[in-house]
This record gives sequence, C-alpha cells and structure tokens, in this order.
Amino acid sequence: MQRVAGDGIHLSFHGAAGTVTGSRHLLEAGGRRLLVDCGMFQGLKELRLRNWADPGFEPGFLHDVVLTHAHIDHTGWTPRLMKYGFKGTIHATPPTVELLELVLMDAARLQEEDAAFANKKGFSRHTPAEPLYTEMDALAALKLVRATQFGKWRVLSPTVRFRYRNAGHILGSAFVEVRVGGPQAPADGVNPGELTIIFGGDLGRYGVPLHVDPEPLPPCDVLVVESTYGNRKHDYKPVLEQIRADFRRTMHKRGVVLIPAFAVGRTQAIALMLRGLMEDGDLAEVPIHIDSPMAIDATAIYSRHLGDGNLDPGLGDGHSLFPRQVHLHRTVHESKMLTSMDGPRVIIASSGMMTGGRVLHHLVRHLPNPRNLVLLSGYQALGTRGRQLQDGARHLRMHGQDVAVGAQVGTIEGLSSHADADEIMRWVGTCKRPPRRIFVVHGEGDGPLALKVRLEASLPGVDVVIPTHGQGVALA
Repeated sequence: MQRVAGDGIHLSFHGAAGTVTGSRHLLEAGGRRLLVDCGMFQGLKELRLRNWADPGFEPGFLHDVVLTHAHIDHTGWTPRLMKYGFKGTIHATPPTVELLELVLMDAARLQEEDAAFANKKGFSRHTPAEPLYTEMDALAALKLVRATQFGKWRVLSPTVRFRYRNAGHILGSAFVEVRVGGPQAPADGVNPGELTIIFGGDLGRYGVPLHVDPEPLPPCDVLVVESTYGNRKHDYKPVLEQIRADFRRTMHKRGVVLIPAFAVGRTQAIALMLRGLMEDGDLAEVPIHIDSPMAIDATAIYSRHLGDGNLDPGLGDGHSLFPRQVHLHRTVHESKMLTSMDGPRVIIASSGMMTGGRVLHHLVRHLPNPRNLVLLSGYQALGTRGRQLQDGARHLRMHGQDVAVGAQVGTIEGLSSHADADEIMRWVGTCKRPPRRIFVVHGEGDGPLALKVRLEASLPGVDVVIPTHGQGVALA
C-alpha cells in the first residue's frame, strides 16, 4: 500500500539489499518521496527478473530521484520509471549529468539490439522479446535531469534538503547528505530539530590514481553504507607483479590480452596504468585498443574535467586524458576490424562483468585460443559471465552458443574503485559524531555481515542493520 507522505520519516530498501546491484532507497519525509538511486539489477536470473517486476513503490508518486553516480546498477532503471508515470525531478552532479546520457542511451540501445537479435535467432523464451525500455524512454528520463553542484544545498521542501559530497568512486560520484526537519538552519548549521541521513552510494578508494579520495563523513544520525568488499581487503601487490609473467607469455606467443572493463572509470584507469608501465619499460610496447563508444565518450568527459577537483591533478596533457598511443574504436566497422586482428595487442572493451556489449564479440573470437589472456579487472557479481569465468567455467554462453574457454584467465586485484573493508571503516571513522543507526547495503554473501560485525565492535551502542529486500523502517 502506498504510504501517505508526511507520516513521519520512513526509509525502505527496494534494491541493493542482499545483493550488490539494483540500488534503490526510498525516503519518505516532510511531504516528499525521495528515491536515492534507481539502479538495474544484474547477475543471477532471479535478480534480473526484478527489473521487470513491480518495484515495490509507486513511481508516479515520487517527487525526486537523487542519483549518486552514473554506474548502471545505480541509474539503469531510471528510464523504466517513465512507464510508471514518473514526472518528478532527477538530480545529479554536473559530471554525472554528462555521463548519464551515455550510460542510459547505451543501455537502452543494447536492450533494443539484444531483443532484436533474440527475435532474429529465436532463442528468447518470450515471443516477441522486448527491451526493458527503449531509447525514447531514456530520452524522456534525461529531460527530467537537473544538475546540482557538489556542496550546494538543494532545497526540496520547507523541511527537506540535500547536498552532494565527493565519494571518490568515479568521476562525479557522490554520497548524499539529506537533512529532514525544520525550520532549516542557515549555511552549514544544523538545526536541533533536523535529522541527518547519509546515503553513501559507492565509496571510493584512498590514495589510488585518477580519482580523488572520498570526503570525510559529516556528522549524521543515520548512515546507509555499501558492503561490496565488506569482508575483504584489496590486494596491494603492485599490478606489474600480478600481470608481468602472464603478459610476457601472451606477448611472446603473439596473443591478445583482452580486458573486460566498465566504460566509465575502470577503462580510463586501466589504459593509463598500462601506458605508464609500457613507457617505463616494464611491459612490452604493444598497441592498446579501447573498443567502446561509451568509454570513448566518457573519456572525453573525463578530459573536460581535468583540473576541476574531481580528478587527481597532473593527469593528461591539459586537453586529453589519453596519450596518442591509445587507439579508440567507435564504429561497428572499426570494432569488426579489431575483432579480426591477431596479437600481440591489448583490447579493452565493456562491459566489465561481460553481461553485454562489444566484449562478447571479442570473447567469441579470442576466448577459445590458448595463446590469449583474459584479465578480469574488478568485482564480478554472482550470475555474471565474469564470475563464471573467474570460478573456472570451461564454457560461456553468449549469443545463443557455448564458447569454449581455452585462453588463460587472470584477475587484476586491487583495481576496484570500491573501498575495501578497511577503507570503509576508515571513512566511517572520519565522522566526528558517530551515527545512531547504520544500514549495511550493496553487498552479498558474507560481506554485509562481516562489515556489520566490525562496525558494532568499533562503534559500541550503534544500531547496525542489514536490511532485506523490500524492508521498511521508521526513522522518526
């Protein structure tokens, strides 16, 4: 049943609860219905089916959607809101606004293409196969997007306001500080009657290249924090030590190093890292190819934000993030030509978990060949092809066919843009006044529980909860 706005302060979890994807948190307070993130579920079939199911709330009654960053598991369900009558405002930081158009239009295009391909080949269980949403739906959602600068209060009602703080995860990523109550205090002052709620989104790393460190956690009453790596520490072994032997073997056999990578953030970081190692003489000088229109466009956006405080200083040449030795492939023809090329070379293509995109065509071509190397470069969610490959699968199902795994498979540890367990605890420790309640989300397996145990040990008396999908709680 739809709640009546204004009835206290209520928080409910409609995604990223018990899983790492589909982030959707609904805050009802002060006469406003505010959805923080509107992500797509990925991975296991039972999770992907949630993208087609009733979301558990009425999108037509939402006033605002506040996006923390552009990744598809935080934004990819936004166009679907249009089918439910959403007419409110979608808020994002300026860099996220730029990236959002790429992400949503690409997602819509891929879904339309996949549906058309399934209908053509006849391997869909549904006749006809349909996309979750279309490019027209994505365009309709983009028309509702409004930019909000980091640190600037956005007043949603006389008693509800929010502002963005830099989370250091990808370009434009933020955690959201919401204050509810009133009347509102001026500037940064906190009115004694206000409740402060922090939605952490995806928290970035400390001391890694490309993105700046996360801002300190402000004093708050309620914290919603991710636990993707809640039970793990990143491998701090230098990347060169991890890949040098396999890379040399592949180059010696004139093979291809194929790196599935997210188009936003991960592709840029990997390409810069490999070019640096080649320039220093640590790796053989071979062509690096980026085969992803979205990654190319995202790189242009990154280049526009060099020097504005979102990225580490000193990157690029002041105009472009990448040196000329990185080859960009935008068109389908260029992609097909690249797919037919033998090694030695490096190909970086999306998507990072191999759930779709051009990387699938490269896998069909290069995965069976034992001369080649597939390097996984980040977290692989349960049910994705990336996780299957990481767990030792001997075949991958792609485009209706089984492709044998003959290539060597490796994982570059420590490249994740997500904070690990120690870094999450470090960030929480920057808060001058611990929150009264913490909700641990965006994790699977033992991750959420492990983080809950650490938080309880570090912050005695704080109520730490791992919410279940669809669970609602009264905050005041």
